[in-house]
Amino acid sequence: MKFIIKILAILFLGISASCSMIKPTGMNKTIIDYQAHRGGRGLMPENTIAAMLAVMDNEKVTTLEMDLAITKDKQVVVSHDPILNPLITTKPDGTYIKADEINKNIIYQMDYATLEKYDVGLKIHPGFTSQKKLAVAIPTLASLMDSVELKGASIGRKMNYNIEIKSVDGKDGIEHPSPDEFVELVVATLQKKNMLKRTSIQSFDLRPLRVLHEKYPTIQTVFLVEGKQSTDVQNQIDLLGFVPTIYSPEFKYVTRQMVDYCHQHQMKIIPWTVNNQAEINALIALKVDGIISDYPNLY
Repeated sequence: MKFIIKILAILFLGISASCSMIKPTGMNKTIIDYQAHRGGRGLMPENTIAAMLAVMDNEKVTTLEMDLAITKDKQVVVSHDPILNPLITTKPDGTYIKADEINKNIIYQMDYATLEKYDVGLKIHPGFTSQKKLAVAIPTLASLMDSVELKGASIGRKMNYNIEIKSVDGKDGIEHPSPDEFVELVVATLQKKNMLKRTSIQSFDLRPLRVLHEKYPTIQTVFLVEGKQSTDVQNQIDLLGFVPTIYSPEFKYVTRQMVDYCHQHQMKIIPWTVNNQAEINALIALKVDGIISDYPNLY
């Protein structure tokens, strides 16, 4: 009997030692937030429901990136431009927007019932000729989220959202509402859809970010910075007036020193917009926290 007990003890110790050498799956693994810029406009019509649903089939993509505008009747819609972009827009009568008509097609001056009659997928963007051609309209943020969540439930995925408030100082009341109103309209939609925890709000405009920080400090904020000025992170943060959740510079200015500075100051760093495999790999090597690309198939 004593002999059997001794053998069992030896076996137990051997198994325990072996288990202690096995590292749990995912241990020390760097997590990269792979974002589909405008839903992956290199592959599909930008900022559309069709693009967002299609890119969800790519299991590496964790976040859907998009831009917001406001209509005359205060609908939050998904559009990069404050106007109907002539490069991708087809009018309800099947013709294209002419050069002298651009300023007559400001989204903030149109009700959504009028806006949704325009198509933004039949005319392929000349800079993204691999896009799939299909008839699609500019969606509301609410309808886009509904569609994404419905598909997510069917395939067992919960996507994150990175949404940009497109505002410019001097254009209030012309191309968009004031920053305060813009923020309130967006936050109201997120609250209604119960999406605050899975959404970050980004902007190049300091004003809406400051409104968010003051009124909704728990919402993740993303400070977008363009050009060489992004290299002086401390100066940019001083201009903003607070430390955002994420610092998002133009990718070609990212250095290891910038990444280290952001991490030392409790900021994530997610550069935009990276459309080359080698550049994506180089940024990951620098230990950025995410990548934003028009071509999510590169992930």
